Amino acid sequence: MTPELLAELTAARAAKRPVVMATRLPGGEQMLLPAEGVDAELAAAAQRALDRDESGTVKIGNADWFLHAYNPPMRLIVVGAVHISQALVPMAAQMGLSVVVVDPRRSFATEERFPNVTIMTDWTDEAIEALAPDVRTAVVTLTHDPKLDDPALDIALKSPAFYIGSLGSRRTHARRLDRLREMGHSEETLARIKGPVGLDIGAVTAPEIALSILAEFVAARRNAKLFAREAKAG
Repeated sequence: MTPELLAELTAARAAKRPVVMATRLPGGEQMLLPAEGVDAELAAAAQRALDRDESGTVKIGNADWFLHAYNPPMRLIVVGAVHISQALVPMAAQMGLSVVVVDPRRSFATEERFPNVTIMTDWTDEAIEALAPDVRTAVVTLTHDPKLDDPALDIALKSPAFYIGSLGSRRTHARRLDRLREMGHSEETLARIKGPVGLDIGAVTAPEIALSILAEFVAARRNAKLFAREAKAG
């Protein structure tokens, strides 16, 4: 790898920008993708590697390429240090997610309730803005309190977060959407919110609700649309 290419890769990773290092075999020619002017089939293969978080060798035309995917960490921002969060956070950690719990209520957001987890007690909009959700970030609000959930959703909807979910009944969610409309969000933007959050699996207990949330998270991550909103609508 040339110093110039290494510097480019380092800068991309520092900026949390997903990239693929493509190495032609056996010659060793390298390039960082995506890039302009690249063969369309190679560019598509690089995107698949990022989407699947998988590195490996692919054949493009008469050439073999090793594609090394460099994705920024997958993050889950949980707004609300509530009992569902206590079930959700350990499950998410087992999936390899980097988890942050946000709640300005210090009596809830404690290390005793959330050991070995990053906790932020800033106001929710300030916390989400500081965390700067990217395309590898999911934001889930669980407080049931508009004073906490709505500011977080407002900032999350202005970000490229790939998954945004909010707890509450359909009636609660309808009122939530009305408030967010008043804040200036369009119907297209509001459609990004998964509400009520989680796949409709008949969940009742906190662990079951946490499981439904993570199932929908995975469906969104893997673009399994039939098992996300469509499943709930049915």
